[in-house]
Amino acid sequence: MGLAVVVLALTGCSKSNKLHVKMEIKKEIGDTIVVMADADRDNQQKFTGKDGVFEFDVELKEPTMLFLVEPQMLAGQPGAMYHIPGVPGEEVLLTDAGDGRYDVNGSKFYSQYHEADMFIEDASKEMNEFMQKLQDMQKAGVAQDSLSKLYQEGVEPLLKKVDDAINDFIKNHPDWEASAAIIPQLNDLDKMKAAVELLSKKVRNSRVKAFFEAPIKQMEEQKKKEEESAKKQAAGTMAPDFTLNDINGKPLALSSLRGKYVILDFWGSWCGWCIKGFPDMKKYYEKYKGKFEILGVDCNDTEEKWKAAVEENKLPWLHVYCPKDAKVTDDYGITGFPTKIVIDPEGKIYKTIVGEDPAFYTMLDELFK
Repeated sequence: MGLAVVVLALTGCSKSNKLHVKMEIKKEIGDTIVVMADADRDNQQKFTGKDGVFEFDVELKEPTMLFLVEPQMLAGQPGAMYHIPGVPGEEVLLTDAGDGRYDVNGSKFYSQYHEADMFIEDASKEMNEFMQKLQDMQKAGVAQDSLSKLYQEGVEPLLKKVDDAINDFIKNHPDWEASAAIIPQLNDLDKMKAAVELLSKKVRNSRVKAFFEAPIKQMEEQKKKEEESAKKQAAGTMAPDFTLNDINGKPLALSSLRGKYVILDFWGSWCGWCIKGFPDMKKYYEKYKGKFEILGVDCNDTEEKWKAAVEENKLPWLHVYCPKDAKVTDDYGITGFPTKIVIDPEGKIYKTIVGEDPAFYTMLDELFK
């Protein structure tokens, strides 16, 4: 967030279910801020201000992460966004820290959080510089596979440095409630559980346990889904047959393609990485023409947007539309997009690759050369 240190003495809120928010942002932003709990668009609170200065109370049932955004961001347009822990009964001050950053400070909890934030930011400098370098290389036209290789080789030690800093802070401040709020930044189930054990018993069972209980539960559920998906997508497993309507509205059965390699590409027009992968997919479709077929399975879309995306991106392979009530994504254990599942001529799963990964094209070269 920010390097600037803001010293602030604030009185506590009179109502324990409210977080009192003050914003003093020098940069130009609109006169409306939308507050969402854990990015839940169905739970929005709107507040107005002027010239970057806001003051309002946010209703909170329990501590939770908050997103403060300009309204146009909800429509996919550029705007300002601020991400802070929300604790009822406290007061928080957000100030502009320059260079697109912001500082968080305030009453006791937020004063602690400020120290944690500064400590983690210092440990994250190398990671931020590394990511900026990759972005600059991408803008300069460096190939995506080269960027992916650099990322895979360089990111692990930098992530470890940040994780170590978070753990060190918690070890040194086990009685601080702010230590509980930074645990989700570890973004790994086992690491998060281990960090919880570093907290004092008092903090571990206090109001702020909501900060780590919810994400840990979500990650446990995600891990369970991934384990179930791994079983469904295991090599040698018979690929479940299905019939969906093609781009012309006619039924197309997966089993009708038996006898050749088939790549099921689960995607959607809303998926940025799916779209970015199409140029390379088209190159390889032409490179090994006749040796495999691609069947694009559009998900979480309207038929209109699906057809428009196929036309706009000039995708030459087969396409079917997967309505929300279809069981196809469940049968294949799809948890992310894009997901590419390679099926051999006998109808068995050969390999599954999640995300836009250069390994997919390496696999095609190995398989068809």
